[in-house]
Amino acid sequence: MKWFNSQSRLIQLLLLLIPGVNWIVELVVRFTALIEKPTTENILGAILSLFGIILGWVDLVWVLLFNHLFLCK
Repeated sequence: MKWFNSQSRLIQLLLLLIPGVNWIVELVVRFTALIEKPTTENILGAILSLFGIILGWVDLVWVLLFNHLFLCK
């Protein structure tokens, strides 16, 4: 998670724009966050990320607005 957050916003957006890469980056970042800090928010985000790519598009908008992934702190 720290790796993703330390990247420039442009790199974050590019990683989230490419559909296959989007899902893999999302899984890695969410499960890393879950291991580092197992909060309810991180658990819910990790479970939701397993079920599809739609959360990736939500994450793209969320990174634009708040500079972190949806349900991942």
